[in-house]
Amino acid sequence: MAGFIRSRSISIRADHRWLKTLDKCRTLVAVVLVSLCATPIAFATPSTTFWTPMVEDIQPYGVLHLGIDNYFRLSTPVTNTNAAFPTDFTAPTIGFLPFKRFQGEVGADYFGSTPHPWLFNTKVGVPEGSFSKYQPALEIGIYDLGKQFNLNPGESRLDFDVVYGVVGKTFPKVGRVTAGPYIGNHAAMISSSGKSENVGFMTAFDHSFFPVSGKDGSVEYSKVVFAADYQSGKNALGAAGGGLYYYFTSDISLLVGPTFFNDKDLNGSWRLSTQLDINLPKLNPRKLFAKLRSR
Repeated sequence: MAGFIRSRSISIRADHRWLKTLDKCRTLVAVVLVSLCATPIAFATPSTTFWTPMVEDIQPYGVLHLGIDNYFRLSTPVTNTNAAFPTDFTAPTIGFLPFKRFQGEVGADYFGSTPHPWLFNTKVGVPEGSFSKYQPALEIGIYDLGKQFNLNPGESRLDFDVVYGVVGKTFPKVGRVTAGPYIGNHAAMISSSGKSENVGFMTAFDHSFFPVSGKDGSVEYSKVVFAADYQSGKNALGAAGGGLYYYFTSDISLLVGPTFFNDKDLNGSWRLSTQLDINLPKLNPRKLFAKLRSR
């Protein structure tokens, strides 16, 4: 899940040559990914495991995804370290590549009640087993891509611009394991002490229970999925989370579980999360655009 940092204004000095070199590489990758997605389609939040986008899944071609994510505490009174994060509304995520061996998705997050609420993302990759039996899933993406704005006192930068890689593999009777590096905007991904913390790694695991078979006898989905992930770094996005998905149908699920943050002075110690996800019936973008042009 895309992360959110509570209001805090911190300035840093990030003039190291290696940081500049990494940022140039991150910018180049971002330009390539955005260029691949330069088509007139909807945007939405990235596929995630729990807190991070470290997951093999890529939204299927033409399938729209909606979501509402909340992070909150049950304690009172409300303070800076236990206040709820702004609700993350997912505009329709959609897969934009009509291929089996090379897939992609594109989307955005809308963080309600924030001054500049829109953050964008995209991901492309090769699904597991596309070219050989033992080939892992291989993906590259960017999330929390935003514009730098002139901030008022007490407001925080959200243009984390995180470029990341994914290597994933399914182990029978165990589950799916994914891991990969990330690099973000060094001016935005900082610790509570003002140190740049924009380079690190993410890892995730999920395991399915109670499979449900379709009409043809094959497994269509699982009623319950345990999911957990971790993002390193003492920054706004550094955290560990885990919980259970319950699937009401193959296209509607609810995820509940806690998230524990690496830098308590930024986000507090933890939040409870509820995440509602809905896949809509598949659309045919070509037919849809053709119909719109004919009007």
